[in-house]
Amino acid sequence: MAREKKLPSVRIMLSIMVLFIVIMFGSIVILELPIQLALIVVWFMIMAFGIYLGYTYLEMEKGLLKGIYEGLGATLILISVGALIGSWIAGGIVPTMIYYGLNIISPGIFLMAAMIICAITALSTGTSFGSAGTAGIAMMGIGESFGLPLPLVAGAAISGCYVGDKMSPLSDTTVMTASLSKVDLFRHIKSMSYVSIPAFVIAAILYWIVGVIMYDGSGDLTLAENTIIGLEENFNTSWFMLIPAVIVIIMLAFKLPSIPVILFGALLGSLWAAWFQGYGFIEAIQTLYTGSEQNTGIAFIDNLLSRGGITFMLEVILLILLALGVGGLLQVIGAFTVLGDVFSKWATNTGHLTLTTMIAAFFGAFFGGAAYVTPITGTKITEENYNRNNISRTLMSRNVEAGGTITTPMVPWADGGVYMAATLGVATLAYIPFFWYGFLVIIITLIYGYLGLFIMEKDEEERERDKEYE
Repeated sequence: MAREKKLPSVRIMLSIMVLFIVIMFGSIVILELPIQLALIVVWFMIMAFGIYLGYTYLEMEKGLLKGIYEGLGATLILISVGALIGSWIAGGIVPTMIYYGLNIISPGIFLMAAMIICAITALSTGTSFGSAGTAGIAMMGIGESFGLPLPLVAGAAISGCYVGDKMSPLSDTTVMTASLSKVDLFRHIKSMSYVSIPAFVIAAILYWIVGVIMYDGSGDLTLAENTIIGLEENFNTSWFMLIPAVIVIIMLAFKLPSIPVILFGALLGSLWAAWFQGYGFIEAIQTLYTGSEQNTGIAFIDNLLSRGGITFMLEVILLILLALGVGGLLQVIGAFTVLGDVFSKWATNTGHLTLTTMIAAFFGAFFGGAAYVTPITGTKITEENYNRNNISRTLMSRNVEAGGTITTPMVPWADGGVYMAATLGVATLAYIPFFWYGFLVIIITLIYGYLGLFIMEKDEEERERDKEYE
């Protein structure tokens, strides 16, 4: 006889959240265990609560698998980007970016320039992961050559990369958020621009000020000079090495599907490795899977450019799959429903709506582990509150991005945090204090919400859709 199922109480929800944090930080910080093992423990912790609430193991297993399925798109992008990084290093594309960057960019303005370059790349391609894996790696190499702290450089690069996830119509998370929020894509982007543009400008100014303060013109550029010489001696760094990057950006600008375009770009990288960098054809193709292994004799270049390939992403993919399973388990036991009920009693104005939506979206990043989960939790938990208060869902879509997409690189076990740490070589907790664009987006969004600023009116299409709720 089946047991009667019940929703978790607020007390049980708080217990799950506290235990989650204790398990994660206890395992990672105190016991120094891999995050993957901690997430498996979390699975069984949530299952124990689920059994107490009347759910069977099979029901929870189905929920777990459903959660993984909903975020599988992120793993496909990681596989594609891993192949791209490996072949673009072997093919000389990334080394050429570093080479020209070291010759052109002044150390004093580098941090601001790193953010702007990564932002342009992300806006053009719509992918923060791809931007970090190409332009981001190049910025890390240049910054280290200039003697700048790597967490600071990573913060500037990641800030630029996430402009694409906020503002590019090519971004999958931007399109997904607009779709789930039931608003027009470009109305969604317009609403986000009120937050993203001032956050970007302020962050750029801050990076410029810090860069000028840190570099007074008397710094030692020996490493930068040696890096330039090393790149010249070990890679063909002619301008036409950048052709694959230009082709990929153009293809994505024409709104072609991102995964096949990235894989095509990765194939071009392999061809460039065979044609211009002295690789054998089979060896060049293998870089798609195993990545690039450099033996230049220059430790800095070898450490920076020995990475990439599909295998480089396997540990990251495993972590994300486990984190997605956590989100699926929470959904099947009714955690999202409980949060929605709690928020509905409090979200009675634009300020409270903004805060609760951001929390709901962050719930997807923190407990669901992926950017793809954040628009699901953000919209499912809070959508009815916007309908009931007769407020345009463009506010909801903006708040979901601010609390969800932007926060994923701040969570060590979410896809953004894991990927950025692995790709740029800086721990998530180390670069978080320097991810200034992300913090500014959160602060400005909350200010707008509580002051009632830049709240767009409903258009005719949204009014027609709202008739369903009358």
